[in-house]
Amino acid sequence: SHPPLCSPGIKCGGVLSAPSGNFSSPNFPGPYPYETECTWLIVVAEGSSVLLSFSHFELEYHAACAYDYLQVYNGAAQDQGNLLGTFCGHSPPPPFSSAWHVMAVIFRSDRHVAKRGFAAAYRKDACGGQLTGLSGEITSPRYPESYPNDAECRWSIGGAGGGGPLTLVFADFQVEGGQGCGFDYVALFDGPTTAAPRLGRYCGSVRPPRTVSSSQHLLILFKSDFNIGGRGFKAHFYSAGECQEVFTTIKGNFSSPRYPSFYPNNLKCQWSIQLPLGYRVKVFFLDMELEGRSSLTGGCDYDHLAAFDGDNEDGFLLGRWCGRESPAPVTSHHNQLLLVLHTDRNTAKRGFSIAYMGVVPMNVSCTRTDFHIQIPVQSLAQLERNRVYLGTPSCVAQVVSGNFKIHTRFDTCGTESQKRNNTSVIVSTLYIDFSVGDQEDIHQYEVLCEPKRKEASVTLIAGPDPSRLSQAENLVDAQQREGGAMDTHEIRSQDTSDIIFISICILAGLLMVIAVVGLVLL
Repeated sequence: SHPPLCSPGIKCGGVLSAPSGNFSSPNFPGPYPYETECTWLIVVAEGSSVLLSFSHFELEYHAACAYDYLQVYNGAAQDQGNLLGTFCGHSPPPPFSSAWHVMAVIFRSDRHVAKRGFAAAYRKDACGGQLTGLSGEITSPRYPESYPNDAECRWSIGGAGGGGPLTLVFADFQVEGGQGCGFDYVALFDGPTTAAPRLGRYCGSVRPPRTVSSSQHLLILFKSDFNIGGRGFKAHFYSAGECQEVFTTIKGNFSSPRYPSFYPNNLKCQWSIQLPLGYRVKVFFLDMELEGRSSLTGGCDYDHLAAFDGDNEDGFLLGRWCGRESPAPVTSHHNQLLLVLHTDRNTAKRGFSIAYMGVVPMNVSCTRTDFHIQIPVQSLAQLERNRVYLGTPSCVAQVVSGNFKIHTRFDTCGTESQKRNNTSVIVSTLYIDFSVGDQEDIHQYEVLCEPKRKEASVTLIAGPDPSRLSQAENLVDAQQREGGAMDTHEIRSQDTSDIIFISICILAGLLMVIAVVGLVLL
């Protein structure tokens, strides 16, 4: 529930809907009253943004701002995903630029120590400002209409605490060109001010390259001269580490920004998994709580996580999730997979935790009596052959013609006979040991054969889910404890049944021959 716009007896707060305006704490510049809570909701025209700045700021100080404080929200108040910052003491908040046409400011005082308070001003469609989110969008004034002449805008990104280097990607760019970009231009600086090293200066109609800062600060300066404009630009920024990462290791894990605390609103985060050729990517969902489905459409129209086959959003959609789902693992068709998190303007939740593993390229086949497994050595380039084995470490792979090969009978290597869907199958576990030093990292694949059809399949089973991992380990331990006696018996009984069947066929054939001969003699 929203706090009251003002405390009883104190005139403060309200809705500010003019294109620009000023507001201040009660009694300013005198001391503000005790036990006061005020909310200002700034609402400008849809499609516009709000620039908020503070000319004076003096509140009671506390290291965590637990006594008197001022909070700024990017949108309607009281949604933690929209909180831009909490402030107290004598250091004024930086200028803030909203991501949409609503901004909220909350002021609260306790029952002790009153200071002079604050004075603030806002205006709509001003360019520039402080952007502290993990991701966001920046556009030139009036975009996509032609930008005004004599404009100067500075967007300072970062400084929200935590976060890593920033990535800036231009989606559209058309600025007056000229030799040396001396007329209109966009300049990028590797820090919070123009004193920082310059990363580039751009004009014309060619989109600037993707830019990555060396710290968690990036400054964007846009200048236009007295004539000739253009459409301007649109750019997206991401905080690397929390909101945009590329993974190339065979397995890994990651989570939504600030997990398990509430993720921020207005995000578009991307995680790209890029493995060597031949591999596929299998993603396991360990935990997920996003904003729920739309009551109107039943779809994931608000906050959602999507997985794409490949390295961009044009790839095949593997899945799209929201709410408190527990999705089954998904596997890419090739060696790249992209996960994209979209969050809207309100209702943040806990987020998600994900782990992935590379599915090793392998060829598995079987006969009525044997398994044949083949893995290209180059896929496991750093491994010795004793790191690849079936069932037990004694059934290690051989290296033949650039491949790890395992060719083994069903009555060895910890295999067992099972019934799956009323069909007799032979099952074993293939181990690939990627462990380094004390870090145990053994990947497990279930290898399955349907002998009657001579059809084999392989499934990655030991993902990052500890319960599934322990089940797989228990299964193997049980096989090893029993010494495979039962398995051998079952496999042999199947072989015996085949022999009996063949014997009956031969006997029937002999009887038919005897009968025919008898008839001829008669």
